[in-house]
Amino acid sequence: MEDDAAIEVRNHVSPEPEPESEEDSSCCCPICLGPFLQLSYLDKCFHKFCFNCILRWTKVVAGKHRSPPSSVKCPLCKTENFSIIYGVDGSCFQRHYVNQDFEDSFILSRAHRYRLQCYYTEQGFLDDIFNISQYWRSLKYNQPNCWLENWLRREIQALIQEEDVDIILHHILAVVKAALWTRREQKSHMNAPEKKQEEFKMSVSEAARPFLAARTDRFVYEIQLFLASGMNIEAYDAAYIQRLGWSSPGVNTEVSHSELVDRSTVIPYMHLFDGDFDENE
Repeated sequence: MEDDAAIEVRNHVSPEPEPESEEDSSCCCPICLGPFLQLSYLDKCFHKFCFNCILRWTKVVAGKHRSPPSSVKCPLCKTENFSIIYGVDGSCFQRHYVNQDFEDSFILSRAHRYRLQCYYTEQGFLDDIFNISQYWRSLKYNQPNCWLENWLRREIQALIQEEDVDIILHHILAVVKAALWTRREQKSHMNAPEKKQEEFKMSVSEAARPFLAARTDRFVYEIQLFLASGMNIEAYDAAYIQRLGWSSPGVNTEVSHSELVDRSTVIPYMHLFDGDFDENE
């Protein structure tokens, strides 16, 4: 006997889907903004997301509850959903219940949430303070940065919303170090910082893309911005926040909805940064 969700899935998803129109093919996950990876659906409203994206979303929401919740509101329409449907092939599907991994969920700190929110702003608003082009032209990339590892760890944790990122961190960090601080410099590189920068961007993008997907290009830009600043993490955060006009990501502060809307975001507001979402349920 098939349950109601199976019938609804088959009604919404054809076993032999028609070819996508040009408009349909441009659709992307509302969370990561990239093409759908392992397409999944919430079981009541049937809004579509990448499986990993919506799974991480449910973990963030679950972390706001004192006990494991049995449902979660869709980030798009706020409909209550009890599970994620994925692996639909027309004859069967798999189901992941909302509270299944509650004990393993990673709770984003305010600092993590601040960094994640930075990725939803327009790129380039700090270029007049931290000059990336000058960083490459002045060969400052030859100077190792002792704060980079900790900064990268927080950045990756915020983007993929997982606590244990050591494997990803060391993989990306090794590529960054190889691209910046090895002794294999050629004269052509010394005279062509633009070429050095492009090689850095290509190598780091290749290393990060399997983990960060659609956020990879912005991630590579943010690495360059942090390196160009020459600051430690605390000073860099202060400069970033001051330019955006946000509150500090400290213990008693919160970025408000109005502050977020005032800064043009590149995706629809999805309730991720409300301090009280789902708390009254």
